[in-house]
Amino acid sequence: MRADRLVSLVLLLRQRGRMTAETLARELEVSTRTVLRDIEALSAAGVPVYAERGRYGGFELLPGFRTELTGLNHEEALALLTAGSGRGEQVFGLRSALASAMRKVVDALPEGDRAAASDATQRFLVEPETDLLSRRRESDDVPAATMSEVRRAVLAGHKLRIRYAAADQAPRWRTIDPVGLVTVRDRVYLLATKDDEDRTYRLSRVSAAEALPAPAERPEQVDLDQAWRERAARFLADGHLTVQVRVDPARRDALRGAALAVRAEEPDADADADGWLRLEVTYQDSWHAEWALWQLGAHAEALAPPSVRAALRSRAAAVVARYDGPPGP
Repeated sequence: MRADRLVSLVLLLRQRGRMTAETLARELEVSTRTVLRDIEALSAAGVPVYAERGRYGGFELLPGFRTELTGLNHEEALALLTAGSGRGEQVFGLRSALASAMRKVVDALPEGDRAAASDATQRFLVEPETDLLSRRRESDDVPAATMSEVRRAVLAGHKLRIRYAAADQAPRWRTIDPVGLVTVRDRVYLLATKDDEDRTYRLSRVSAAEALPAPAERPEQVDLDQAWRERAARFLADGHLTVQVRVDPARRDALRGAALAVRAEEPDADADADGWLRLEVTYQDSWHAEWALWQLGAHAEALAPPSVRAALRSRAAAVVARYDGPPGP
């Protein structure tokens, strides 16, 4: 509806400040011409939006402009209630705050929509604790006090002192400059810098944390999505092994679950592939790759590198030799 779009346009300008028509069009998923018509409609309705021309120009609201535009339509309320359901409430230690926010969302709905929204959210389940094979999701247990201190330092832009246990190392204190928090498959990571070098800390390995009064040395703006992609790429390139694999679609999830990462996936182009998939997966090392692929038996085939194929062939030959004949004494 156009009314919803006009509200969204005003909220974008309030929250982000000056924005170009092209940027607004991308955010609202409409054409630039539609944005310009909406700007005219807002001006005609008395909303103080004005254009700043020039290289760094765009549309902006007069400083200090405020108005109540917090009404939610049914779809918006349903999206919020669904996002806040299930395991999403545990993210970043904000469970109680999110539960309170959800109650306010329900209370803000018109009386006739409350029952409908409540019933609709019962029809959606977001990320249950177990999958269809009854495997429980692995999640990190981060103490509330630790999460609170880390979150406070990240948002306030202060230095952070943490007692961190790296893999196979004893815990020790270190002072870092926090950049942001990232959650991946119920695991929470802290992106930070230390001595001007990028660092990534898994919060389940932080046993204590203290936000310090000193300001953190970090950029004012950050693109966390880009930062995470760059760090993930460096991690996967650092001594890990990439393997080309063919796999039966029925065992695809098992293959993906045992790998560190999946870099590519496509149908096998071989005419005799019988619907098999071809994937490029990353393992910790050659032993990890051999172990993971051995679990899949004849439902997967390592194509490259040759060393992995040779290791699996030797293991299979040893098993055949063991069973080729009567049982041993």
